Amino acid sequence: MVAIVAAVTVGACAKKQPPPEPVQTPPPTTPTPTQQRPSMPVEDPNAAAAAAAAAKRNTLQQVVNFDYDRSDITAQAATILQAKLPVLREDPSIRLRIEGHADERGSIEYNLALGMRRAQAVKNYLAGYQLEAGRFQTESFGEERPRVQGSNEAAWAQNRRAEFVIVAGSIINMDR
Repeated sequence: MVAIVAAVTVGACAKKQPPPEPVQTPPPTTPTPTQQRPSMPVEDPNAAAAAAAAAKRNTLQQVVNFDYDRSDITAQAATILQAKLPVLREDPSIRLRIEGHADERGSIEYNLALGMRRAQAVKNYLAGYQLEAGRFQTESFGEERPRVQGSNEAAWAQNRRAEFVIVAGSIINMDR
């Protein structure tokens, strides 16, 4: 009798397993004609050319700064000018106006002369790399067009500079 009670107890405690779920097969992996892979975006050649021209303009318009009462090309200025060389060599139609500036210290006449020396130093530097000197015009504004207002070293340092204006060439910015 003990054996019967044990068998009934074990049978009553056993859990019934649910029936296995049917196995579903995945759909075929062959794409139908309407299913296409996403394509890579096609770059607009006009947009790429415009971006390249903008990058070249930006390089050519980078400002060169000078030390106080100096017109010699510093190492930092040389780095900026070196970046301009490939753009200028690539397109001989590019012409630049180099504008020399000074800070407010010194007489008007002295600062005009200093600005011209700075512009001329940049022109000579570029021409020294076998670029035709006739591609570069020089002009001095002395202290007349400060980049930054102020009478302190931080302002003066930014005002002692040469700026570049693209006056001719295929990358000239026509929307000015």
